[in-house]
Amino acid sequence: MATAAPPPSRKQILSLFVSFLRLSRQFTDYNIREYTKRRTIDAFCHKKTLTNPSSVVVAFSDGNYQLQVAKRQALVYHMYSPEVKSIMEIKY
Repeated sequence: MATAAPPPSRKQILSLFVSFLRLSRQFTDYNIREYTKRRTIDAFCHKKTLTNPSSVVVAFSDGNYQLQVAKRQALVYHMYSPEVKSIMEIKY
């Protein structure tokens, strides 16, 4: 018989939140960086009302999965980022 995973501690949840915010700083594009930061804050504010331990476990595991996806995406954006960060830097 499989036992249910224990709900994550407050420290683990805050660590996940901080990891998302730190990851958002790795995006070179301003719009993507700010979107990631805003989406992280909104998602955590929305999920903080969860009281059922099983739904907290599901949300935490989904958050860890999304963090891994975002890390891969940040790597891809970094590899293929344009050399010019702003249209004002283009030399004619």
